[in-house]
Amino acid sequence: MTFLDPKRLFSKDVLDTRFTKSSWVQSAAGGLPKPTQIDPAKPLPVLDNHNEPSRSPSTQAKGRDDIQHSRWATAEFLVYYIVVGIAVPLMFKSAYDVSKPSHPSYSKYEHLLSPGWIPGRKVDNSDQQYSGFRDNIPYMFLLLVFHPMLRRVYEHISSVDHTAASPPQKNSPVPSDSSADARLSRRVRFDAGFACLYLSALHGTSASKVVAILYINFYLVTRLPKSYIPPATWIFNVGILFANELCKGYPYAGIANVVSPRSLASVTSPGEVPAQNWGTYLDSYSGLLPRWEILFNITVLRLISFNLDYCWSLNRPGGSPLEKKQLNPSDLSERDRVDLPAKTEDYSFRNYFAYVLYSPLYLAGPIVTFNEYISQQRYTPRSISRDRTFLYGIRFLISLLTMEVMLHFLYVVAISKSQPTWEIYTPFQLSMLGYFNLHIIWLKLLLPWRFFRLWALLDGIDPPENMVRCMSDNYSALAFWRGWHRSFNRWIVRYIYIPLGGSGSSPGSWGKAQAVFNMLVVFTFVALWHDIQLKLLIWGWLITLFILPEVLAGYMFPKGRWHKHKEAYRLICGLGAVGNILMMMAANLVGFAVGLDGLTDLVRGIVGSYSGLVFLAAACGALFAAAQIMFELREHELRHGIKLKC
Repeated sequence: MTFLDPKRLFSKDVLDTRFTKSSWVQSAAGGLPKPTQIDPAKPLPVLDNHNEPSRSPSTQAKGRDDIQHSRWATAEFLVYYIVVGIAVPLMFKSAYDVSKPSHPSYSKYEHLLSPGWIPGRKVDNSDQQYSGFRDNIPYMFLLLVFHPMLRRVYEHISSVDHTAASPPQKNSPVPSDSSADARLSRRVRFDAGFACLYLSALHGTSASKVVAILYINFYLVTRLPKSYIPPATWIFNVGILFANELCKGYPYAGIANVVSPRSLASVTSPGEVPAQNWGTYLDSYSGLLPRWEILFNITVLRLISFNLDYCWSLNRPGGSPLEKKQLNPSDLSERDRVDLPAKTEDYSFRNYFAYVLYSPLYLAGPIVTFNEYISQQRYTPRSISRDRTFLYGIRFLISLLTMEVMLHFLYVVAISKSQPTWEIYTPFQLSMLGYFNLHIIWLKLLLPWRFFRLWALLDGIDPPENMVRCMSDNYSALAFWRGWHRSFNRWIVRYIYIPLGGSGSSPGSWGKAQAVFNMLVVFTFVALWHDIQLKLLIWGWLITLFILPEVLAGYMFPKGRWHKHKEAYRLICGLGAVGNILMMMAANLVGFAVGLDGLTDLVRGIVGSYSGLVFLAAACGALFAAAQIMFELREHELRHGIKLKC
């Protein structure tokens, strides 16, 4: 069955058509566009009238010169295959060995394990963040089916023809502005109404707190002069992050004690318990997810997006930018959907409310900007098709099954949570505990993001894919952060990095220094946005510190100077990749797994003996072989017209 051909199932088209012009995406002029090269951290390239990137002959020739011949069948790569073929099974075996009931440490973490569905194995469901998702998967699948069906019922009974603004097929007319506006209005009405129900179910009486913050933010941005909007946006929203954390979500009991302290019943005897006040009563109806403030961090990003998109729309001259650029509004590139401002009347409270609380993306994203949300609500993206969405769902199920197998056979999360005695593990086992901890972190983030994106695709919205590559397919710190939580990375580039000056407008070393400073600001914000914890601040600063060697190496060894020595340059890059991989693992273990003290113990256990140093040298050799395979994978993509830059 060609429909489930592995090459098609695992193609970039299925993951996200922003990477390459999909075979499912039909151009307005008919026919299938050619593949394009896309930076996942940036908007799409400007397209010409044929919906293809405009490339000069000199650019095309330069691209051909940069693409090298395949090395897959060379003797050098045969050695790399042998190294990786031996190393990978040993890696899994090492983590599996320390997860056996016969291991001396098993009794210390056995209480963290739960009954599993694989015969003879328990499951490591000790990660609270992922367990909340895993335990509710059956209910979320019901919601995945119910919400799109309810929208279709709503549109069916609507008096407006819901097919009027569908994307035109080959040789069909472009939908009129009135029908597109009607589609936008109809969809936004449904989104706003469903959001009220969804928010009430999730947060109960605390839903009013979320709505209050949304209203205050909207009132500020629509009442202030244009020049005051950006600073007010950042002050208010960063302040909300801190206030939510410090005030623990503003419990009604605390509010009641402040506004009506006499509502507490007086204690008539020393042993008598005071009666509950009205705030305590309201707190008892806190919904399925009482701690709404933890989930509000992702909502803050949408508040900032609306504010700044609205502010920048005030700078546009008179007339429609679509008419000036002679663009088809139903067939915009992603860059145009993001950059072109919506109509003035689109920046209404109803549209803002529906965007910020859009149900499929409310809890975890991926993040879409306000401009893109309005554009996709007005016209269905051409990238959405039934076949592609089905295959994307298969990809999600495969990832879910992979996570289940890992949690049933590798208990690395429970081991790290049980305050283990690191001395009982060999250097190889210690390194694998850290490595597979990071892989489970990657999977526990990948699965919710793909689930909610799948929900949005079924609902007619195409957000960016958050995870571009497998965690183990990364050798560059800069490229890693372009592809990790990609929609957040794009949000940062648009709303923080570029307004700060980007990679530096000044030439030479001063421009590099400006770029590094901007990265420090960015990762400080990212750390505080995740959680207000010292270890995350350390993580953010470590990321910036570990990016420096790569930046300096690129400055000292520019690729252009090695044009006649490509093989030597590739080997030098392989050595740098080994250092990058080790530093990225260290930083992420500090931020999201074992913390700084745990990392110190891990490193001490690995390098604290002669056998550990021998293992480290062997591990670096294996990483070098893996890096060369990663280089060749990028070359393979270039030969097929894909350049992800990550």
